[in-house]
Amino acid sequence: MRKPRRDTSQPRRTTDRWAAMACLACALMAGCAPGALDRAPQAASEPWSPQEAGTPGQTGAPAPPPASARDFGIAANPEVTLPPAAPEIATNRAYDLAGLIDVAQRNNPATRIAWQSARQAALASGMVEATYLPLITANVIGGYQKFDNPLPVGLGGINQIETTTTGISPQIAVQWLIFDFGQRSAAHDSAKHTATAASILFNGLHQKIIHDVTRAYFVHDAARSRVEIAEQTLRNSRDILAAAEARVKDGLGNTVEEAQARQQVAQAQFGLVQAQGAERETYQMLLGAMGVSPLTKMRVKAANGRALPANIGAPTERMLQAALARRPDVLASLSAMKASRSGIAAAQAEFLPKVYLGAIAAGGNSSLSAANLPNIAQISSASGVVIGASVPIFDGGLRAAQLKTAESLAAASEATFTKVRDEAAREIVIATETLRSALASHQAATALVRAAQTTYDAAFSAYKMGVGNISVATEADSGLLAARQAEAESHAAALVAAANLAFVLGAMTSSDVASGLVRR
Repeated sequence: MRKPRRDTSQPRRTTDRWAAMACLACALMAGCAPGALDRAPQAASEPWSPQEAGTPGQTGAPAPPPASARDFGIAANPEVTLPPAAPEIATNRAYDLAGLIDVAQRNNPATRIAWQSARQAALASGMVEATYLPLITANVIGGYQKFDNPLPVGLGGINQIETTTTGISPQIAVQWLIFDFGQRSAAHDSAKHTATAASILFNGLHQKIIHDVTRAYFVHDAARSRVEIAEQTLRNSRDILAAAEARVKDGLGNTVEEAQARQQVAQAQFGLVQAQGAERETYQMLLGAMGVSPLTKMRVKAANGRALPANIGAPTERMLQAALARRPDVLASLSAMKASRSGIAAAQAEFLPKVYLGAIAAGGNSSLSAANLPNIAQISSASGVVIGASVPIFDGGLRAAQLKTAESLAAASEATFTKVRDEAAREIVIATETLRSALASHQAATALVRAAQTTYDAAFSAYKMGVGNISVATEADSGLLAARQAEAESHAAALVAAANLAFVLGAMTSSDVASGLVRR
């Protein structure tokens, strides 16, 4: 009588079940990917709006509103807030230029960005240094396997044998690149030059902040001077109006003269309003240059009206050479050029062999168990050290392309350095000529103020005494206003030009340099 055979269809059913689950998972993933389009705008002409929270799996988009009601606004995000005012800003203190620069250097976000960039470049150099040391790794491998093997002939009603294997193997491996024909050295040089460039640009950014705050300070001070001039002009216009009203009262004038005087007062009031608005705008420009909140309230000390020199000399070759040797942008470009040259050496080393050392120490235990058979356990260990060399033979031209790329980058960086150096020299020459022109303009404006003041005094006195003309007096008042404004603007322009010259010379290195521009 034939014995019943054990059912051996279970492995096939298990395989079919796993195949069905894999197909289902693939179908689900394929269905989820296109559904992500629901988070994008549904049409080029319709506004986008995010799906409402708490409704995962929502498909489709809400019906678009009528064309006349389309609203492309974005929902407010409470996470976006105005930056707080700098805690060290005192409301009871009037900040001079040095104090403003100090606040800017402490609070401007650009300084922190440049600082982190310099730190990242330095860390990149350290990571290249780490490649000189061996790499030691610890691994633990454990596993479990189960096998069902059918028997060609049944034994005691058993038609298959179930085998189970488990094991754990701890390992320690050492990998050490011993010699690479200078590839790591070239990469290290490139990283060091890049780190140097980032640190130079960090100092250069501080120089730019000093320059920007200084320029904004002078522009703001000129705006405040224009307010004072506009206030004085308004007082002069009111004096003319008072004289016109007195002449009408005494029967020496007429209503036309009084109307002209009132028009002059209104014009002066309008000019004062414009000057006050410009002062507020330049104050915001100053806060922007400092990198602080636009809601910051602080008192700014006025410049003391330093007397300007009559002229300065023309730039010399020696002065240009000294300036270029300390310009941050020129020095950073030079470091970038050196880094790109090191990149060529690193690419050339890819064509040469590399010698490496490898070592491993491993131990393990495993057990073999078969159904109806005793367990078989085994404990084993292994260790070894190898020294080898890797020689690239063929890579489809990849290394050659990398070398050409490195040579192209080096050539581009050399051209960039030449361009930056020449532009820096040109900036110095232009800045010098700009300062010379500003000084000449200020001298001319000062002479114009003296002449306009004399004209106004004479015209107003003559009109007040009844022998002059009101038109002459009002024109003299307007001429004096224009002359005073020209003097204030040319004085500020000269200070701005002096600050710009110091900046392009690479000399705007501290608040003391900037403060020296406003000291007598």
